[in-house]
Amino acid sequence: MNDVKSSSVRVVPPARVDFTAEDREWIADRIQEVLASGRLTLGTYGEQFETRFAEYVGAKHAVAVNSGTSALEIIFRTLGVEGRDVLVPANTNYATVAAVVHAGGGPVLMDTDAETLGTSPEEVERCITPNTAGAVVVHIGGLVSHGMAELKEVLDSRSLWLVEDAAHAHGSFHDGVAAGTFGVAGGFSFYPTKVMTSGEGGMIVTNDDKIASEARIYRDQGKASFTQNIHVRHGYNWRLSEPHAVIGVRHLERLPEMLESRRRAAALYDKAFTNSPFIEPLHVTDGGVCNYYKYIVMPRRAIDRAAVKQKLRETYGVICGGEVYEEPIQRQPVFKDLATRPLPISEDVCARHLCLPMFSGITESQVEQVVEAINTVLREASAAK
Repeated sequence: MNDVKSSSVRVVPPARVDFTAEDREWIADRIQEVLASGRLTLGTYGEQFETRFAEYVGAKHAVAVNSGTSALEIIFRTLGVEGRDVLVPANTNYATVAAVVHAGGGPVLMDTDAETLGTSPEEVERCITPNTAGAVVVHIGGLVSHGMAELKEVLDSRSLWLVEDAAHAHGSFHDGVAAGTFGVAGGFSFYPTKVMTSGEGGMIVTNDDKIASEARIYRDQGKASFTQNIHVRHGYNWRLSEPHAVIGVRHLERLPEMLESRRRAAALYDKAFTNSPFIEPLHVTDGGVCNYYKYIVMPRRAIDRAAVKQKLRETYGVICGGEVYEEPIQRQPVFKDLATRPLPISEDVCARHLCLPMFSGITESQVEQVVEAINTVLREASAAK
């Protein structure tokens, strides 16, 4: 924060983890209870977290694991992707693609839908080959695409599965269907930057009994039973500890009010940027309910994003967070071999967009500070062209 030029400028952070004093006391009391019990993993609070999360999203099963990355890899292992192709978005996190690779599958990159920053049904259809096992969609910034039903129909008609990387999308819906429940399974992340957290952690949600059963085996070193050292799968230590589950249970209780705070802030941003000559927000279409994990905007003219972010931070105390994502996945050195065809929309949207400050508890005055700053900086940038 020391790079803000004037000490009188109030700093608006890009994000913030929301734990009240009451949250901290509640969590501390229950961690004391867990420590006294001696049951530090796969215990009562983990079971509570799973049950309550399944109820929240409307799924039959929820299986808690140690990260969103683990959630995806376990799903792919249960689906048997080894030697098969899996369609994945080019606009995604390393974890989405790495989970496919580590499960033995071959990632095939899909270009981005400019309207949602996700994947269009047409792009899924275009990428299907005889070796395709299924497709992954990512709900970027918490926005569930209005094309989900059509996308699923494309896959269903070819007997291919759909998996959701819902790492951004806790509390997001479309037409009453929760993110993570459109396909055979969904994976959530509880990393501290997300709208809710367990410190570290992830969750698999599914209505498929077999996927849920297999997931519980895989997460515990491939053991058929927690009480027996009989290993039936090549699993790993993907368990979620009880202290992490305690944090998750509490934050899940707080999730509705935290989402409401984000949505109020998003409504203020939406109003301020209506008909803006400088930026266009990513729109939530009719039927959509977004959690606003990120508030994403697209400058209407080319900008030097790094310079704009630097001026926002140093002059106005407005710190924009990391992008979703700064580079498409084929630009990552470890995945350069996946760049087998042009993916121009991914290249464009990754290079241009900005993520404005957004967090539970952001105030109206902070939103106003962001709006004034972004308008001023982009107006100056436009005049300089």
